[in-house]
Amino acid sequence: MTDRKAGAASGKGAAKKGSAKAAAAGKAAAGKASGGAKGPEELRRQIEHTRGELGDTVSELAGKADVKGRAMARAADLRDKAGAMTVQLRSSAAQAGHAVQDKAAQAGHLVQDRAAQAGHTVQDRATQAGHTVQGKATHAGHVVEHSVPRPVRTVVQAGLRHPRPVLIAGAAVGAVLAARVMRHRRNGHR
Repeated sequence: MTDRKAGAASGKGAAKKGSAKAAAAGKAAAGKASGGAKGPEELRRQIEHTRGELGDTVSELAGKADVKGRAMARAADLRDKAGAMTVQLRSSAAQAGHAVQDKAAQAGHLVQDRAAQAGHTVQDRATQAGHTVQGKATHAGHVVEHSVPRPVRTVVQAGLRHPRPVLIAGAAVGAVLAARVMRHRRNGHR
């Protein structure tokens, strides 16, 4: 059975029920009118009362018979609910996105802070190590300076004032020594 036929059949059934209800109300009014009315004024009141009941019954039947109108109202209600659900889901998704973004930013700041602390720690330790090495080198220089004979000390002090000639001389001495070692190895002496 198609939807139209089903709607028409249910509408006819509702109309039959409504007609029976209207007929019963009419008979009750007629029974009151024939047996219970005590004059024309009472009869008019009973007729008006019966008309009101019939009007309510007809309105009720019309509402039940309007399948298309009820379906459209239900569809509109469902659309409204779906729209509200969509808005709620979008809002929830946006809130979740903001929460994740906030947590990621917090984690980023935490990592950045820890990296900065580690960098400062490494820098401090390197500075301390540099100062320690510099202090030891200065101390060693003073020890050497005071333990060598005066003529050598004078040469070392001159080398400190003018390091380029000392480096050139040191490189020349290193080259001479390297040549001797190579010659010595070629001749079979190890």
